[in-house]
Amino acid sequence: MQRKMTGGRRVFTIVNVLFLALIASTMIVPLWNALAESFSSNLGSMQPGILMWPRHFSLSGYQTVWTVLDLWKPFENSVLVSVSGTLLHVLLSTLAGYALAQPSLPGRRVISGLILVTMMIPFEAIMIPFYVTIQQFGLLNTLIALILSGAVSGFSIILMKNFFQSIPTDILDAAKIDGAGHFRCLWRVYIPLSKAGLATVTLFEFVSRWNNLLTTVLLINDSSKNTLQVALNGLVNEGSATSSGNLVTTNVKMAGIIIAVLPLMLAYPFVQKYFVKGIFLGASKE
Repeated sequence: MQRKMTGGRRVFTIVNVLFLALIASTMIVPLWNALAESFSSNLGSMQPGILMWPRHFSLSGYQTVWTVLDLWKPFENSVLVSVSGTLLHVLLSTLAGYALAQPSLPGRRVISGLILVTMMIPFEAIMIPFYVTIQQFGLLNTLIALILSGAVSGFSIILMKNFFQSIPTDILDAAKIDGAGHFRCLWRVYIPLSKAGLATVTLFEFVSRWNNLLTTVLLINDSSKNTLQVALNGLVNEGSATSSGNLVTTNVKMAGIIIAVLPLMLAYPFVQKYFVKGIFLGASKE
């Protein structure tokens, strides 16, 4: 039998829904306005006000930002850096997490503690030593430097370690009895049972790399190697005209923003079903 909702409970529910709707609107309205303006004409996008629908529908913004401003090149660089860097990050985090999850590893608690310490140090604190290291390896102004940057992180390693520890040891013991080594156990047993953890690390790392601005500004001087965020920053904050003298209108800027967020919006539905499960299981303590 369903319990009748009391007056106080009903008021709380209404206030809660209204509050969450207000929070959601602060994220949805700006994005929807950017989408509407990106499909507006040059003159239509320059008029003041928030748009819910395109004003004089046009694809000129996308044509200008993609072909005239050559946004395709930074987009290509971002795809290369984000995909390659994410694959490397997931691989190294998985290997390190598997090693730390083994009870037979000597000093694994000490190692885990040292990894946790690295999570307390912000990137800005090590930015100069990081730059000097990249310079000494001769990797300045290369996309390889962006790929190797952040190849490992304490968060991903600890999350994968905790996730692997949630898998029953009986499964690993049975695999070892059948003659499986560590790499076979990892590939055949742990990885198939850790899709949620892998999806969580992949999503976090890909979003972080795709949105990264500071590292590219720090390491890259050649404009042909800029990533999408650097090009977008210049377009939105500094761009007023193209090289041919054409005015960079609002629809051009908004088209660049939509192009930047589109890959993340397309990728999220494929991993969201694993995301919450990965966060909860990966957050469990040893």
